Amino acid sequence: MRSGSKIQQMTYIALMAVIIAICSWITIPGPVPFTLQTFAVFTTLLLLGARDSLLSILIYLLLGAVGVPVFSGFSGGIGHLLGPTGGYLIGFLVMGLVYAVIEHFTKASVIRNVLASAVGMLFCYAFGTMWFVIVYSRNTPISFGAALSMCVLPFIIPDAVKMALAILLSERVRKLVPTLKKQ
Repeated sequence: MRSGSKIQQMTYIALMAVIIAICSWITIPGPVPFTLQTFAVFTTLLLLGARDSLLSILIYLLLGAVGVPVFSGFSGGIGHLLGPTGGYLIGFLVMGLVYAVIEHFTKASVIRNVLASAVGMLFCYAFGTMWFVIVYSRNTPISFGAALSMCVLPFIIPDAVKMALAILLSERVRKLVPTLKKQ
């Protein structure tokens, strides 16, 4: 790989880590407020592909772990990753791994992007909810079903909308930025 393209690749990875952080600060009010963090993770996967996206997500999580306020509410620190909702943040890596498997075994298409994003999100939900039950149950017992109704069900529709918008946006951005690889 040429050094110019390596620098460009590193720039895209860093830029998407920053975009994930910025989107985590943007809260959409509603009965259950949500951030645009998952939108940014979807967009990162769709624009960079699995390997570079995993690096972006890892950089984002490491920045947050060392205390840089990149998580929702301008927060940071290892406590957020080890707390009850930290599994959903770490679940972004799980989402990236699932995306990588699907990306590896299927050819590039919008259908593949929808499938990989949706299945990745399901794995993120599962990992995050299991984490939530384990950590939250240290103080107050909670069932998996109760955790799902608290932590997943209210977010399914907003996450589906964010996924659809990320797919549309990534298709447009890829046309404008020819150096991004075809997904």
